[in-house]
Amino acid sequence: MTLRASIVIPIYNHKDEIGGTLARLMPYGLPIFVVDDGSDEATQAVLAELAERFAPQVALLRLPRNGGKGAAVMAGLVAARDAGFTHALQIDADGQHDAADVPRFLDAARAAPDAVVLGRPVYDDTVPKARLYGRYLTHVWVWIETLSFAIPDSMCGFRLYPLDAACALIETVKLPTRMDFDIEILVRLSWRALRFVTIPTRVTYAAGGLSHFDVVRDNVRISGSHVRLVAGMLARLPLLLARKVLPRSDKRQADAGGRAGWWRIAERGSRTGMRLLALSCRLFGMRVTRLWLHPIVAYFVLTGRAARAQSRRYFERLRESSPERATPPPGWRSAYRQMLAFAEAGLDKLAAWTGRLQHEGIEFDDPSAFDALVASGKGALVIGAHLGNLEMTRALAVRGSRAKVTAIVYTEHARRFNSVLAGAHPDFASRMVEVADFGPETAMLMQERIDAGELLVIVGDRVPAHESGRVVQAPFLGAPAPFAQGPYVLAHALGCPVYLFFCLKEASGHRLYFESFAERIELPRRERAAHLAAHARRYAERLEHYCRKAPFQWFNFFDFWARPSGEGNGRR
Repeated sequence: MTLRASIVIPIYNHKDEIGGTLARLMPYGLPIFVVDDGSDEATQAVLAELAERFAPQVALLRLPRNGGKGAAVMAGLVAARDAGFTHALQIDADGQHDAADVPRFLDAARAAPDAVVLGRPVYDDTVPKARLYGRYLTHVWVWIETLSFAIPDSMCGFRLYPLDAACALIETVKLPTRMDFDIEILVRLSWRALRFVTIPTRVTYAAGGLSHFDVVRDNVRISGSHVRLVAGMLARLPLLLARKVLPRSDKRQADAGGRAGWWRIAERGSRTGMRLLALSCRLFGMRVTRLWLHPIVAYFVLTGRAARAQSRRYFERLRESSPERATPPPGWRSAYRQMLAFAEAGLDKLAAWTGRLQHEGIEFDDPSAFDALVASGKGALVIGAHLGNLEMTRALAVRGSRAKVTAIVYTEHARRFNSVLAGAHPDFASRMVEVADFGPETAMLMQERIDAGELLVIVGDRVPAHESGRVVQAPFLGAPAPFAQGPYVLAHALGCPVYLFFCLKEASGHRLYFESFAERIELPRRERAAHLAAHARRYAERLEHYCRKAPFQWFNFFDFWARPSGEGNGRR
């Protein structure tokens, strides 16, 4: 986006200060819209002379009567938008704001063209103490109304707006026209998910300066505005909370083939939102917190177009690969249930790490293989999937001290959520190892843990970013899909037993499925490709079996059947 910025100055009877304000702004070469808000004749004369002197850089707009600062600013923003500008810098006419900071505002807008750039006042001794301390009450209300600290100061009149967003709000919502305008427009832009960037800027109050702030009337107006905004916040509460947990957009970076690899898809959610859910778990319990998931997931389904499309594709394959079986139909309902299961799995992980999940509701389908392995004291490689709740069982193993379980993760893809889990239990981070691929260094790193009798848990249904070419095709739900070679190469290097593990949420609770996969994986040099294909095929068969057992608990919301080169397998 090419930044085309202008300046908007609302003015009402500041005839003595406006000349100096314009003189300090002229060197930046930006077009300036001065909006006369029904000033007296003396001010009108001064403005006419200044507009002629500084033409064509200064354009003068006159409102027929005094409508308030908000009315003047809105008129200036709309005029700037209609003149073809993308951004407008609002600044007061009375010289309070430091014009030397204009380049800093413009630089911030270039770096984040979709953001509102706010001045964060740095006051000197000239500030009236009553005005200074009174602002903090408004700040607190704004933080409540936005459920955010993104707007540190909502009353500073030195700010830069992206005009499309600001004018769209002006033209669809009746905004206040007096001193409460500066507050309300920011809160409502926040509700529309705009970003905010802050710039510290010096603010001074000239001795004997003219102020149009009416202590009684304007405070009453601001109080009324906060009443409206709090009511608006409560009406939007599910959506605002959803935005804390979910992302701003569904934009993704595509690979060379035009299709996004799963590792390129941004983690959905903010730490703040996730911690709010964690706090809700502690204060109100799991049952109440689960209720919040419904509006959050509804937002996810509505805004997650790519994930929704891949959910549909998954259910289509599930149904078409076995038409004789009863399977969920593709569509919005199935996508909602699948994404709700994903959200509930996250809560269950948190509950497992905080000890809130009762062990009585968790049992093995057949514990014999797991019990025998633990009794032997041997280490093993355990291959799971993004099906069910693999992480929850690692937490239970740590808390129950039955086995030492370490997760091998490919990337920092879920770092925000992991940071919340790390805060729930001190052993979380120590039982996780990040790797980029499966080379000799990885095997050496893991060998020590295997020798110490640890269980290394890895997923077999995702391809690491650095291994996009080291995959093997295996039939999965009726079409070839790429599976990583890494787990089998690692198992061969470690020379340890290999097991499959799945944890599914069923009506009676969580059921654990732990089964032997191979006592040892051999990869003869001449038959390496054939052996890798056979292992991947066996894994895909078991994964498909458990997908059919719990169809809504498959959590790979990306094009699983795409070839690494970007050419899809089978139909679209």
